[in-house]
This record gives sequence, structure tokens and C-alpha cells, in this order.
Amino acid sequence: MPKGVQIAGIMTLYDRFLNRVAQTSNAPMGLEVDSAEGCTIIDTEGQRYLDLISGISVASLGHGNEKVVDAVRHQAGRYMHTMVYGEHVQTPQVLLAERLISLLGPGFETVYFVNSGSEAIEAALKLAKRRTGRFHIGSFRQSYHGSTHAAMAAMHDASYTDAFAPLVPGFIPLDFNNFDCLEHLDHRCAAVLVEPIQAEAGCRTPLPGFLKALRERCTEVGALLVFDEIQTGMGRTGSLFAFQREAVVPDLIVLAKALGAGMPLGAIAGSSEGFSVLKDRPVLGHITTFGGHPVSCAAALAGLEVLIESNWIAHVAAKEARFRAQLSGLPGVNTLQGRGLMLAVGLDSPERVLNVVASARSKGVLVDWFLHQPSALRIAPPLPISEAEIDWACGVLGQALAETA
Repeated sequence: MPKGVQIAGIMTLYDRFLNRVAQTSNAPMGLEVDSAEGCTIIDTEGQRYLDLISGISVASLGHGNEKVVDAVRHQAGRYMHTMVYGEHVQTPQVLLAERLISLLGPGFETVYFVNSGSEAIEAALKLAKRRTGRFHIGSFRQSYHGSTHAAMAAMHDASYTDAFAPLVPGFIPLDFNNFDCLEHLDHRCAAVLVEPIQAEAGCRTPLPGFLKALRERCTEVGALLVFDEIQTGMGRTGSLFAFQREAVVPDLIVLAKALGAGMPLGAIAGSSEGFSVLKDRPVLGHITTFGGHPVSCAAALAGLEVLIESNWIAHVAAKEARFRAQLSGLPGVNTLQGRGLMLAVGLDSPERVLNVVASARSKGVLVDWFLHQPSALRIAPPLPISEAEIDWACGVLGQALAETA
């Protein structure tokens, strides 16, 4: 039945969606999902779409990975929620924490699990304030760290945040890749929050030496360096974590999105000593009802093992090169930024982007835009995307660009 059409007074699923599920824009995509497998989403009419969005870098393993689904079923059959914020000892949570620590390397000894990326950011900032006794936080313009009050304050984007003022005070605005701005950080600063690649700014990569200089300045003034790897983590940029490629080790790393392998999960990792401040003055310094949910942790652990054993990360650079070779020469493509399977294809206007998104969808390819860079197309497919799928997607995007010229 066509979307939005009523038969004999019966509302369609899309109508019910609009009437009963709160909307956050005036033009929701409205894709009615029936199922998903691998890199493909199938709608309720049987139309197949190649997914180049991955739920904003969540479905890095693809959809419906068998080992992850089996882990969810197995854990749900044993127990689901009991009590998770550090009180009940739950095997999936402990095993996941141990595996993450083994992969993060020196400097990381403890993991705190939460529900989402936004909550992980909030908890990390609370932890930094508690550890240092300071309240100023350095953060970068055109960043995106979530939609809660402190996470929004870290964006420094009045057009997005003024409607929700007043926000949490104390944030110091910095400019990404501007070495001179680091002088604004002083001994009043509790932490600096940074994405190693600015995702919503159109996948802006750091200049050589910038993150190292930021690390050195944080050490100099006694501020914690917090890496937001919510989008860059779990192999998307060609290394398991982006900081490993930069050879810059933060004091805290924030993870979410692909961490849960399709289930809701966020985490902060750092030193054991650093987390001890949440134990007293006050007790339960940060608590979370569902953070570290055993089903989410079981899915995450299975997903992490799939990611390591599959060797998909080793092929990310070659897949990036394949996208670049075909997209960079297309008429209308002005820029191509990013790293790995986290790319931004710059066009001439936001209107052109929306038209290409619509045209590509009509041909079976899903792409998206960016919050701070609306003139760019988002390319962030599942890591196991094949060469044939890349070639077909680039062909479709070429057609869409030609149609919208």
C-alpha cells in the first residue's frame, strides 16, 4: 500500500508513525524497515537498499550478524536486567571490560559502562571535574558529542543550542587544527574534550602534530585529555581506535555507537585510580540504571570478537581508496574528506545534497548529510561492504549527481 494512503479509513503504518512517535524534523526519511541483513536494509514492500549510513556508524559489522544475534539470544535466555551499576557481578560485563582493556593498551585499566554516547560524555566530564577540582572544559567548535545539556554546550553552535539555553557553563571554545588556540588552556581547565576526527563537521581530520600538541598542553596544565571515539572507534578509520593511529594516548576514551554491535551501550575507559573518585563524596558519584546491560554487553563482546577475527579492519584503507578513486572524479564533487570508511563528499549546496540523497534512495542506496556540514554527503557503510557493493554504490551516486546537476 503506498505510504500515507488510507483505505476504508484505516491509517497506514507511516501515518501512525507520524501521529504517535515524536518527530525531530519536519521531513523524516520514513523508510519502513521490515528486515536487514549484511549491508542491506529491506523495506515493507520488499525494496532493498544498500546501507551507506550504518545507523550513523553503529552497524559497523553489518546487520544481523549471526554471532551477535546468537549472543543476544543466549544472554536474554539466562537473565536480562538485574542491577548493573557496579553492584551485581555479571559475567558479560566483566568479560567485555577485560577484553576492551586488553585492546586499548597501557594507561587503560578500568571501564565504566553507560547507556549511550551522550551519557558517556556527561560521565566523563563529571569524572574530570571530580578528579581535578576544576570546572572549565576545553572543547572544539563544530564538534558533536551528544544532545544532553553539557554535551550540547561543548558544541559552541548558537544556532543549534540557543533554543535550550542556559546550558552548562564553563566550556572554553577552541578551533580544531589551530595550534595557537591551545594557549587558551590553563590551570583552571579540568579537561579537553576532542574528537580525533570531527565527524559532524564533515569528517575533518587532524593536521600532523595537532593532537600531539594538544596532549602536551593538557599534560602541562594538568588537564585530562578526553577522546570522543563514539564515531571513530571500533575500526571505522582503519585502526581499532583512532588514537592508536595518532600515537597519542588520552587520559579517558569515550566509546558508544558501534561498541554495542547494534545494541545500546556506551563506555568510558581510563586508569583505575582515576575512577576511584566516584566512590565517595558523594557515594554513587555517577549511577545508571541500564548502563552495562548484560544483553548489550554480550552483544558487544561477540561483536568485538567478530571484528578482531574477521580482519575487516585491515581492509578499510583499501575500501577507502576504492571509494575515493570513483567519487573524486564525479561532476559536482568539490571535496572528499575523512579517513577509512568515514567519508564526507562535499557538494555545492545543502539543497544539492538533499536532492542527491533522495535520488540515490530511489535507486536503492542510502546516504545522509552532516549536522555541521550540510553541503556534504555522509559515507559510512558497514565495514564488510564488498568491492562490488562499493562499485555499484558509486555508480548510483554518479547517476544521482548527474540528475541533480
